[in-house]
Amino acid sequence: MMFNTVSMIGLGYIGLPTAAVFASKGINVIGVDVNERTVNTVNRGEIHIVEPDLEVMVRDTVASGTLRATTVPEPADAFIIAVPTPFAQGYKPDLSYIESAAKMISAVLKPGDLVILESTSPVGATEQLTQWLADLRPDLALPDTNGTRSDIHIAYCPERVLPGHVISELVSNDRLIGGMSEACSQLAVQLYKTFVEGECVITNARTAEMAKLTENSFRDVNIAFANELSVICDQLDINVWQLIELANRHPRVNILQPGPGVGGHCIAVDPWFIVSKTPELARLIETARNVNDDKPFWILSKVEQAISDIVHHTAKTVGEIKIACFGVAFKANIDDLRESPALEISQMLASKYPSQVHIVEPNIDALPEQLVAHGAALDTLEQAIERCDVLVMLVDHQQFKTLQPTLRDDQSLIDSKGIWCGGKL
Repeated sequence: MMFNTVSMIGLGYIGLPTAAVFASKGINVIGVDVNERTVNTVNRGEIHIVEPDLEVMVRDTVASGTLRATTVPEPADAFIIAVPTPFAQGYKPDLSYIESAAKMISAVLKPGDLVILESTSPVGATEQLTQWLADLRPDLALPDTNGTRSDIHIAYCPERVLPGHVISELVSNDRLIGGMSEACSQLAVQLYKTFVEGECVITNARTAEMAKLTENSFRDVNIAFANELSVICDQLDINVWQLIELANRHPRVNILQPGPGVGGHCIAVDPWFIVSKTPELARLIETARNVNDDKPFWILSKVEQAISDIVHHTAKTVGEIKIACFGVAFKANIDDLRESPALEISQMLASKYPSQVHIVEPNIDALPEQLVAHGAALDTLEQAIERCDVLVMLVDHQQFKTLQPTLRDDQSLIDSKGIWCGGKL
């Protein structure tokens, strides 16, 4: 089958780079997004997210006519769904965005089309997508778990990329292909091989869904171990970063780094999809999630203790103390604030100490409204160090690593990333 036109449903942190890579290979790509501002930005050849190499690729493919954006789906040979999959109250998966995408594309589906779900999803989501499409288009035969012949082919093919390296990893990483039938898988492989240089590994949809959740849950458990170590080491007056470096000299030990918690649209969310399906069995996975979710509150307690110490040892009142938060993105060197523990900590501090919090985030131009509402200010690195009494290192952006500030006697530092304090919180 020839894929002359690909429709990308969702032009966010994964959808837009994927659309641009397909378009760079000469395939006609129609990007679909409900946000008109996003659509207009892309059609100008510009981008609304921070990702190295993406801006040039979007500009070139829009100029060449292989990439354009719209709010309304159009006929295509393949539809790739890359929409959010957050969790609702009680950490239950929210598949409403996938259901909306199914409704959007159902009217333009035709026999022979391929539909791929890329959004990180709980086990069974691809089957649910298939059922939604079957209900919306009873005139079309859709695949079931037995792999019967169908008019529409459906597969689950999760992205596995690192923010800040999305373009290169889309091309070089292996891709899991979980078709609803063997024919579905083979068509998906054919599509992705237009740009994927890694191996396309075929499995079934449920296993592909669980594989993506497993990858991120493994990292979450490892980070929880490191975060728990950091709390223990603080109590025992041990440098946790030096401890981890020494432990990792063991040939079969690879402990990750502690931090202020876990953020982003994957690691902070995906483990709950496993827990929601098997709550009685996923005990370690749930405990790790709780450990990582508790870390921001522990950081907050360290800040409050620092404020108390300053008040006790100086003439300043609590209301006079200024707090600097370095970084609000969920990881280093990106602008993505989704599920960010650094943002959560900054919001809690701004709420408790209104108009006393100064934010340093080199990857954004304006603060989120929830910070502005409490009088938080966006400062430069130098301004924050000069003005503030309590310095809270939350994200190890490259700009921060190039500086080793000299603290005044009346300043305190809480370094959750170990880049300014030599390992001492």
